[in-house]
Amino acid sequence: MASGAIRYTSDYRVVSRDTNVLDTEENCRIKCVWSGKVNNDYQIDFTWKFDWNELKNQGVAEITGHITVSSNNNSFTPTRIDVKITEDNQEITKVVGSGYTTYTVYYEYSLTPHYALISEKPGYDKMFAPSDQNDTILVVGGKKLHVNKSFLSYHSEYFRKLFSSDYKQGDAKPPKRQRKQIPDNKDGQIEQIPIKDISFKDFALLLSTFYPNPVFPTDATVEKLLKLARRFVVSSVINIIEYHLLNNSKINSEKMLWMADEYLMPKLLEKCIRGLNTVEKAKKLDQSPEYKKLSDSAKAKALDRLIKLF
Repeated sequence: MASGAIRYTSDYRVVSRDTNVLDTEENCRIKCVWSGKVNNDYQIDFTWKFDWNELKNQGVAEITGHITVSSNNNSFTPTRIDVKITEDNQEITKVVGSGYTTYTVYYEYSLTPHYALISEKPGYDKMFAPSDQNDTILVVGGKKLHVNKSFLSYHSEYFRKLFSSDYKQGDAKPPKRQRKQIPDNKDGQIEQIPIKDISFKDFALLLSTFYPNPVFPTDATVEKLLKLARRFVVSSVINIIEYHLLNNSKINSEKMLWMADEYLMPKLLEKCIRGLNTVEKAKKLDQSPEYKKLSDSAKAKALDRLIKLF
C-alpha cells in the first residue's frame, strides 16, 4: 500500500573540489544528506544518503521515486535518477558534469513510501488455536480465541476478575444466561465468554504481545497497545512498551513525554525530562499539542528541570 508522494527542492549550492556535504534536510520523516565534490575528470560525484528509520518503524517497507539534479546555468543537462530505497541509511550515487571546476546546482525529489501489507490476524489462528493447555474461549468480534485462564489471570487483574466465579460487573463478562457451553473433543464442555466493544484484530494484538512467542510492539502499535493495556489492566504490556520506547523508538520527544506521563512509565518520564536540556527543546515542547495534555506533576518536573539547567 502506497501513501502520497513526498516532495522536496533544495536551495542552490556551489560544488567544487573542496566541497563535501551540500545540504541536510528532514521532510516528512525522511532525512536526506546530500553531498557533492568535483572529481579529477571535472565531473561531480553526487551522493544522497537517506535515513527513514522512523517511517520503517511505522510499517513502511520501501520508498520509490526519483531524484532530479540540475544546474543554474545549464552546465549539464538536468539528470533524473530513479530510486528504490529498501535499507535505512541507503546511499544513492550519480556522476554528472561536463568539464567545469565549479558548478552551481540544486536537486529535487519525489518519493513515495510503500507500507507493508499486514495480515488482519498475523499468526493469530495458530496462536489461539485449541490445545491441551487452553481451557476457555474468548469470543471477540464473532471470532474465537482459545486461551488459558491461569496464564491470562497471572498477567492481568482484569482477567482474574473475569474468570472468578463471583465476578458480576464489567463489559467483558455477560450475564450467565448469555454464556454458552460448546462441545470439546477432549474436555467435554468449554465455556465461551464474549468480550465486548473491541475488534478481534485489536484484542489479538494485545494478547499476542505477552502470550508465548510474543509479537513485539512497534512505533505504529504502541499507542493502541497502551490504551488496551490500561483497559485490560495488563501491566506487563506497558513494561514491554516502555522498554521499546526507551531503546528502539523514533517517536518525537514531546509525544513520548506525554505517553510516559499518561500511562505511568516512570523510567521513560525521567529520560524525557532529562532530555529537556536546551531552550529550543523547551520551546518546542511548549508549542506542541502534547504539552496541554500533560499532568500538573509532569509540567512541574519539566519546569524544575529547566530552572536547574538555566
